[in-house]
Amino acid sequence: MKKFRKVLDGLTTSSPGVTLGSPSCGSAAGTPTAVPTPKDIDIQETLLSENFQLCKTVRHGFPYQPTALAFDPVQKILAIGSRSGGVRILGGPGVDCYCQHESGAAVLQLQFLINEGALVTACADDTLHLWNLRQRRPAVLHSLKFNRERITFCHLPFQSKWLYVGTERGNTHIVNIESFILSGYVIMWNKAIELSTKTHPGPVVHLSDSPKDEGKLLIGFESGTIVQWDLRVKKADFRIYYDEAIHSVSWHHEGKQFMCSHSDGSLTLWNLRNTSKPFQVTFPHGKIQKDGRKESCKPILKVEYKTLRSSEPFVIFSGGLSYDKAGRRPTLTIMHGKAITVLEMDYPIVEFMVLCETPYINEVQEPYAVVVLLEKDLIVVDLTQSNFPVFENPYPMDVHESPVTCTAYFADCPPDIIPILYSIGAKHKKTGYSQKEWPITGGTWTLGSHTYPEIIITGHADGSVKFWDASAITLQMLYKLKTSKVFEKPKLGEGRAAELVEEDPFAVQMVSWCPQSRIFCVVGISAHIILYRFSKNDANTQIVSLEVRLQCEPEEIITPSEHENNPCFSEPGSHSPQPHHQYPVSPGSRTPESAKDSVPCLKVKERVVRVPPGYQSDLVIQLLWVDGEPPQQITSLDINSAYGLLAFGNCNGLAVVDYLQKAVLLCMSTLDLYGATDPYQRLTRSPRRNRQSTSDFCMRGLSNFYSDSKKRIRTSYQSLTELTDNQQSVDMERSKSPTSVHYPTALHNDPRVLPEPVASLRASHCSPVFYLLDNVKGPGRKLSLPTDLKTDLDHVNGHCTSPISQSCSAGKPRIPMGPEGPRLSRRGPGRPPFRKAQSAACMEISLPVSHTEGHASRRAMLQQFHGVTMYSHDEHHTTTSYCWSERESRENSFSRSRSSSVSSIDRDTKEAITTLQFGESYGRKSDALPTPCLWVGTSLGVVQLIPMSIPTDQEERMEEPVTIGPSGAVQMLKGSVLRFGFMDYMGTVIQSPYEVWRDLNAPEDPDRPRRRKLVNFSPSSSQDACGEGHLAVVCSERQAKVFLMPSQSCLFVHNITESSFVLRADVVSVCNSVCLACFCANGHVMTLSLPSLRPLMDVNYLPLTDMRIARTFCFTNGGQALYLSSPTEIQRITYSQEMCDNLQEMLGELFTPIETPEAQNRGFLKGFFGGNAQTFDREELFGEAAAGKASRSLAQHIPGQGGMEGMKVAAGGVVGELARARIALDERGQRLGELEDRTALMMTSAETFSKHAHELMLKCKDKKWYQF
Repeated sequence: MKKFRKVLDGLTTSSPGVTLGSPSCGSAAGTPTAVPTPKDIDIQETLLSENFQLCKTVRHGFPYQPTALAFDPVQKILAIGSRSGGVRILGGPGVDCYCQHESGAAVLQLQFLINEGALVTACADDTLHLWNLRQRRPAVLHSLKFNRERITFCHLPFQSKWLYVGTERGNTHIVNIESFILSGYVIMWNKAIELSTKTHPGPVVHLSDSPKDEGKLLIGFESGTIVQWDLRVKKADFRIYYDEAIHSVSWHHEGKQFMCSHSDGSLTLWNLRNTSKPFQVTFPHGKIQKDGRKESCKPILKVEYKTLRSSEPFVIFSGGLSYDKAGRRPTLTIMHGKAITVLEMDYPIVEFMVLCETPYINEVQEPYAVVVLLEKDLIVVDLTQSNFPVFENPYPMDVHESPVTCTAYFADCPPDIIPILYSIGAKHKKTGYSQKEWPITGGTWTLGSHTYPEIIITGHADGSVKFWDASAITLQMLYKLKTSKVFEKPKLGEGRAAELVEEDPFAVQMVSWCPQSRIFCVVGISAHIILYRFSKNDANTQIVSLEVRLQCEPEEIITPSEHENNPCFSEPGSHSPQPHHQYPVSPGSRTPESAKDSVPCLKVKERVVRVPPGYQSDLVIQLLWVDGEPPQQITSLDINSAYGLLAFGNCNGLAVVDYLQKAVLLCMSTLDLYGATDPYQRLTRSPRRNRQSTSDFCMRGLSNFYSDSKKRIRTSYQSLTELTDNQQSVDMERSKSPTSVHYPTALHNDPRVLPEPVASLRASHCSPVFYLLDNVKGPGRKLSLPTDLKTDLDHVNGHCTSPISQSCSAGKPRIPMGPEGPRLSRRGPGRPPFRKAQSAACMEISLPVSHTEGHASRRAMLQQFHGVTMYSHDEHHTTTSYCWSERESRENSFSRSRSSSVSSIDRDTKEAITTLQFGESYGRKSDALPTPCLWVGTSLGVVQLIPMSIPTDQEERMEEPVTIGPSGAVQMLKGSVLRFGFMDYMGTVIQSPYEVWRDLNAPEDPDRPRRRKLVNFSPSSSQDACGEGHLAVVCSERQAKVFLMPSQSCLFVHNITESSFVLRADVVSVCNSVCLACFCANGHVMTLSLPSLRPLMDVNYLPLTDMRIARTFCFTNGGQALYLSSPTEIQRITYSQEMCDNLQEMLGELFTPIETPEAQNRGFLKGFFGGNAQTFDREELFGEAAAGKASRSLAQHIPGQGGMEGMKVAAGGVVGELARARIALDERGQRLGELEDRTALMMTSAETFSKHAHELMLKCKDKKWYQF
């Protein structure tokens, strides 16, 4: 524990925001500024570097791009392999484990060592891996890398330690599972087929031992050749040559028949008595045409042939449909006797597996379920019921039901919120599931001691929001909210908004939730905000709507008189945005053809609607179209239930709404918020010509562009699950940026005709995260990269990575602009009037590595992260067709200024509101008591405080207006402001005040009238001994500062990074203390102590950061965080050493000691005449003594890193000892049984020999020697 004593400035300070001796990124702690105050305060910081460690905890969701499936019938656990090299192992509730191959190669096949706690994986890099599952975090014990042959199929017989491996060349190798070394026994393809065969049989597609005799191996080749190989005599018993290619083979349990599936959609049944022709050929889905021929069918990729004691066998297969029916869904066909049931699937089938009661292949199988692995789902079908219902999946496999666009993580929630959400959500669950329990029940899991209520919220592309119970590292869906129900369905022919109807107009961009008051806010991509209140009762309500005109007019003349006359509300035609509100909204009735400007992107339902219990919409706020341009997307939001206020902003300005009185309180541009305290010198613009109506032109060009290039440019959220395999890696080495904050100048002017200082700034600007584009976004448009960035991204490493690439038409003259020159229009005919916006959550892009342009380009990509557009030179054209060259455009847009003295910015520059925070603070230095304030952070690194006056009495609050006036208090940081946090003088976080939840729809109680109950965390409430005031923590994309309020002096400053920038920052509680957690674009996760900003942890966790991770990464209390690791999976991590230490007891056990089921007694006659499979000794054939050693160049053995650790864990535990002892006893009992059978046979043979000898003796006893 280290004690910090700092002198706080309470009298006079120098210019706020200016620090002395700012520390470098690698400094041990922030340096204090001038400290001429007489006040001393002790803040004890208890966090040390030893309290932090970064590790992954658990992964939720459906495995992305699955490739393989396996099931252990004794342990009852399921394994799924993926294309990225991941393996998910699932069991009962809480048993969910994720493993990752270091190579990242796709998993081709999985094989459990049944009831032995091990798993074999075959990967696309021709490597076999043996995983130890007897530890909570599985590890690789052995690896075997094939050098000269490619692995195509593997088969491990039950209770065998010899793995059969088929290769692309047609050879079959044998691997010892215990030592993971190749045997010298090899079945060469040229020995398996006849010498007279002139063609290669193709790769091995099937291997299996005969149920009748384990010494017989059935080998299936792709070309249609099937060989049964006698392992003892090393020759083929029979060979089958079929005309159609083979995809799979399945045995009858008696070992006398097997079934094959073929590429022509047929199933063939073969009898071992006559292998010259198939016993039966069927086309399950092939009908006979009029000419007598069978119609062509798709291949049957897999077939399973399973028997039952009480009825006819099951034949289950995938594929085989006829080609003539286009657009049919993938199917799974179940043939049971004469009944054929076709189950249509929503996604293509990757693999399926029938679950049976017995692990022995020579017994009646008795199937009870079939697991179907789809591309985007996992289902289990109940085979015991005639209608084949599916089981209700207990795993959170539907996270990606609609692509995830945003996430939020809340730890240590109120304990009553989870049961309430679950009870409401349970009423809307689907029905029709099987009544039986989920069959995958393996492993054990117990609720750990370190658990507390946690909730994860995910927003989706279809406008839905899901609440998940994330307590105790599990995930279970609680409640689903559909925000689209607030709006009318967009229809064609309903005005401008309808022309831009996209598949995702309701996509959720941002959420804000107060668990205490249960107020929930959703920001949509169509520039709308929906405020929800929670109620346990249903209600009939009419949705109230506010419409806000938040659009700057950057080309109008801005005079000081106009600016001063309207500090809060501006008249039409001024620079400030205009509020417009009505309720209920009816855009259709007030939008004639002659005035199409003030329309929202979506139409709110006007009728009275009945809302069920749960979250019910209380208010809808929509931004309006202005002059033919759609509203800019909302970039920041905050709501406070105690104040009854909601604030939001975008690149045009800030708006504050009183949701209790349903009124707009403030609607101003960012420049007007500053007043006379604007930190930048912004140049005014020359008078603009009379504004021409651009509405018709905009919509005409918009509709033409959309109709002509819809297919080419369509980049919906569904591209999340259609990403290519060859995604390029991201080079996150950032070039250093200047220490001061600058911003792009007006891009409508030509730099060559401007004065030298302004032209130099325009040619080399430096901006933070939020670059601004002059193009517009339509409703529901996914965010897109600016043209200049796309130029860099279109051809990375020689291949195209952007589906939206467009080039300017070359050879057109460049027109310099002077005072009398033609006015540049918003957009030219060579460019689309808007860009489709691709969600940052869905983008996976490759970034350029240029140090001069790459930094700006990588920074520009983060416009998607916050939904802000960026200015770009080549977006501005004259009314006559012209275009700048691609190189000039890129240089002028992204070259960086190395000067720190440039501070003038054009008046028309847009400054985005990047973060907002309500709280009790001091709006002015002279304030003696804290008052409600709104902290505003912008994309230029400016922090402003806006004090508010809110009536305290409940009646007055509903009638009297809330007054808001910008105070002019301004602070400066490097880069865009990301997060605010507040602490008292004792180092405790000050929470924002909130209103205790009350059900507004509950019946009135006259004895207990409902009144608002507020909980206020005032800075002065817990520190009477320390005096008034508090500390404000402000973090930007490059810096973190701690300010003393109300003096507004900077106590500590720390430069977080110079070579990258911060994507996400939060003030979180860890180990009963507080720290600042940051996630940088170069993949580093950092923590800083508070208030001294001393670095505690810096881990390079995700070196390849992509936009999906940047969009969804979020921290929470308790040292936890999460992000979307793939389009379908949520990865949770912890940076707390305490949680890392307790992680083992929180995870589930994959392996539990279970006795292997005994094999059925075959009977003496059946065993005697049914072959000698029980006496087959593989060790005698495949061991080194008999088969010799394999060639060293054929495969290389690689010891696993977890081998020794895994062996120690297995050997050190009592469970491991008991399991090994039980296995040893089973093996000993089996050997004794075999010995007893052999002894019985020997005794019978001896008795027979004795009898024959006695008879011979009696017969020859009286004969003379010459009679023989």
